[in-house]
Order: sequence, then C-alpha cells, then structure tokens
Amino acid sequence: MATVSVLQMNSGATWAENKAKVEALFAQLPAARPQLVLLPEAFSCFGAGEANIRQHAEPLGQGPVQEYLSALAKQHNVWVLAGTLPILSGTRYAAASLLFNAQGAQCARYDKLHLFDAAVADNTKQYRESRYTQPGSQVRVVDTPFGRLGMAICYDVRFPELFRQLRTEGAELISLPSAFTKVTGKAHWDILIRARAIENQVYMLAPNQWGEHADGRETWGHSMIVDPWGVVVAQQSSGEGIASATLDMKALEAVRANMPVLAHNRFEVRFIHE
Repeated sequence: MATVSVLQMNSGATWAENKAKVEALFAQLPAARPQLVLLPEAFSCFGAGEANIRQHAEPLGQGPVQEYLSALAKQHNVWVLAGTLPILSGTRYAAASLLFNAQGAQCARYDKLHLFDAAVADNTKQYRESRYTQPGSQVRVVDTPFGRLGMAICYDVRFPELFRQLRTEGAELISLPSAFTKVTGKAHWDILIRARAIENQVYMLAPNQWGEHADGRETWGHSMIVDPWGVVVAQQSSGEGIASATLDMKALEAVRANMPVLAHNRFEVRFIHE
C-alpha cells in the first residue's frame, strides 16, 4: 500500500510567498514512504492577473520553480505532482502539470486541455483562460509506484469523455489539481469528483486552492481523495493543510471485478489530437 497526500493552499501572487507555504506544508507530511504529494493548480502564482502570469513562466526543465520542486522531491524522498505552473509555449504559456519522481527527475507533463472560459456569479464574473493560455493536445497516463496515473486539471472534470479515455489507457488513479471557484465549487465540486471516480472506478486525487486571493478571486477548498466506490476517504475542507490516505489497490481490483463497466461499455471515445 502507498500513501497519497493532497495539499490545499491559498496561493498568492509571488513565488517567494508561495514557496514558503509549500515548505511549511511539506514539513507536515506523513512519515510513510513511498508517497505521492500533489499541489493544487496555480500553486506557484495565483491572483497576479492572467496577463501578468507569463512573466512567471519558465521553459520546460529550467527555472527556479522547477529546480526547487526537483530538489524538494529528492529531499523528502517523495513523488511530487506540481499542480500547474506556467510553462512557455511560443508567445503564450501552457498550464502544465509536471510529475517529479523521488530522485527529483521530471517524468511526465500534462497541459490542461479544457480552458476555463465561463461566466460565474462571483467577484471576477468573467473568466477567459484562453486569452493567454495555450491548450494542451494530448492525454497523459504514466506508470508510477502508486499505480497507473492519469493526469487532468480543474475544468477538465466537466468532460467525462477525457476520464473515460484515461481509464481506457489504464488509469487507476487520476490527479485533478484545481483552483475551483467558491461558487462553482459549492455547487459541483464534490458531485463531479465523486462521479468521475465512480464512473471509471479510479482513485481521484484532487488538491484545490482555498480562500480569497490577491485579485479578489475566491476558491472553494475541500481538497479530497475519493476511492473507486465514490467514498471521500480524506478531505481538507477549509484553510491550508493536507489530506492524506492510503491507496488500497486490492479494493480497486475488487470493485472492477465485481462490476466490470469498462468491459460492458458499448461506446468508444475518440480523442482528436490537434
């Protein structure tokens, strides 16, 4: 059995303040190893204004944030899923989720496929992520010591076809680093995450941002780990903190054997690459 921990943050507009928050949370991790630690979406820079985020963007494999995460994984002997950070993509940036192994090597990258362009009845009102962000074009599933990991980000959760494709490609657990708004989170966060877990018989690992941020945005928190039966096995409801759980892969296998939904499925998902 392996341990997973999802970190809930109230990220600010600068890497310096967020780095201190990450360090404080890592100091509180459970002692169990091996361990997969997941940071939320936009953990390194949040609330700076979408137009200003590009100045914080790094080339893939270079820059202070990536170097720090590599060293942090090695120092604590844990795998780290870096929620999202801006990675340069031409004249724009990608919202990239990077996975580092316990030796500090980057071993997977997923760029957010579905960008949040929506109207929400909150302080921000209009979200237009596509103005500055380059959408991803590939589905990502990677082998880890914790099981086969499918990678998704925040708004992706509203597109069940993506999660069915991840399951088809062998995902046993799916990461969902997020910055869900308080309004949409209160209405849909729990329902959507549990639904994706139940439909695909996977562990859902969902670290979220929480609280009010520098630009007035409010995020929902309630970071959670949900098992393949849809049970919330760990949750950090409010405040910054950690929710941890042990993955029971034998229980996952039993759920799939008793109700083989993938074998029973009569529909095919066709992913269109750009």
